[in-house]
Formats: sequence, C-alpha cells, structure tokens
Amino acid sequence: MDRARPEDYLTTNLANWNSRVPHHVAGYGLEAFATDPSHLSTEVRFDQLRLGDLHGLDVVHLQCHIGSDTVSLARLGASSVTGLDFSQLALDAAARLAEAASVDVRFVCADVYAATDVLAPASFDLVYTGIGALCWLPSVARWAGVVAALLRPGGRLFIREGHPMLWSLADPREDGVLAVEFPYFETADGTEFYEELTYTKMAGTLDSPNTRQWNHGIADVLGAVSGAGLHVDRFDEHMTVPWNPLGEEMVEVMPGEWALRERPERLAATYTLVASKPAA
Repeated sequence: MDRARPEDYLTTNLANWNSRVPHHVAGYGLEAFATDPSHLSTEVRFDQLRLGDLHGLDVVHLQCHIGSDTVSLARLGASSVTGLDFSQLALDAAARLAEAASVDVRFVCADVYAATDVLAPASFDLVYTGIGALCWLPSVARWAGVVAALLRPGGRLFIREGHPMLWSLADPREDGVLAVEFPYFETADGTEFYEELTYTKMAGTLDSPNTRQWNHGIADVLGAVSGAGLHVDRFDEHMTVPWNPLGEEMVEVMPGEWALRERPERLAATYTLVASKPAA
C-alpha cells in the first residue's frame, strides 16, 4: 500500500474523494431532488429544528461534496447559498444536482483552509458544516479561524459531526465488542486508512483507497471555536448517526439514522454545535 506523508494529505485525500464521486452520485438517492420540490437530505431534515429560520440569510456550506445538503439549505429559504469543496469533480455533480432541483446555488472550488482567499470575509450569516467534514482536517483551530473570518458580526456556525468517540472505535469484533483503536484527541500526523469501499449502498471499489484522517476531541473542538472568538450557544450529543458505521451492531431507528442495536445509550455517535460571532 502506498503511504502518504502527512504533508501530502491533501493530494491523497483529494484523489480518494474524486474516486468516491461516481459512487455517491449513484448511491445518494439524488433523483428525489428533481421529482419532489420539497425533498431534503436526511441530514438537513435532522438539523432543521436546530437550524431555525434561514430566510434572508447568506449561507456558506463548507466541504459540501456533491451538494445534497447544500441544495437542501437553499430549499429552506436562504437568500443565497454557496457551497465550497476541494473536489471539482464533486462540484460538477453538485451543479448538476442544483440545476435538476431548480435551486440557485453558487459552487466554489478551494481547500477549506483557503476559503477566505476565494470568498469575501465577513460576508455570511451562517456557516454550515455537515457530517464527516472535520476528520479530514489536521487542525480544528485553523478551521475555526476560517469560520470566524467568514461570518458577519452576529452570524452563526452550525455543525453536526461524527462524535470523536465514534471515530475512535475499531470495526466490531466477532463477539460484538466495540474496542477503542484510534486516537480520540487531535494528533499531529493523523491516522492512515486503506478502505476500498465507500459508505453508500451502491458502492464499488474505489480507485484511490488511501486516506489520512484526524480525530478532534470535544475539548479540541469547543476550545477551537471559543479561541476563534465565537460564543458557543448550543451543544447536543446524539445516539444516532446518518449511516451505518458498525455493521450488525447498528439498527436503523428512524429514516436515515442509525443507533446501536443494544443499549444505544452507550455511544455518543454524533454531536451538534451552534456558535455565534459577537455583534460589533
């Protein structure tokens, strides 16, 4: 297996995400966006109550991938929606989805750390980040600084993310035991993974299966957000996650949301964080 040096993580991870695009286009159920004008992604539907009213807001979705959540945000009435991702292949698919869904979304290609190079600082009322985004970034503090720079005074950050407790678990053992295998806290070099399949049902073998990922403990995340000058307004932990990460140990408890089959209260699977930039 080819091993990526830490400084090469962007090249390695971009190749991996480019190779996922056709599998995700086939497996995300995107057809519903074109046939049902009220359709939302399962993730945004879960987030909707905590998101609140988006009417009149300028929204940016960081690490938007193929745009299913981005299009859903536009359908919630935002004044403008911008999606940013480092994969042009993903953004091409996102643009096709937005056209099919008859919504107006601007898509911009850049690494999230370079967002303020391509987007005007202090020009958004809401920064949205979805599930499975932070694990691709080596420094959560650097990410929080970008978020703070993009927000207008009084603007909000909204993120629902995989819980670092979940990311630290190995695949279930044959006896069903869930064991901690990977770092809970942010580390300098991250962790290398080799996964030939992605997470959608209609998944084939990936052409680029190597990745480098980072976990960020809850204190890492809260400290980064506060350190960037944002005020933490809400923090919730959830027993569910919008895919099945643990095979037979999980069961679908509501449409698109999975929890442990037995005693789900054992695992914090995701969390929601809402923070605001103080008004000038």
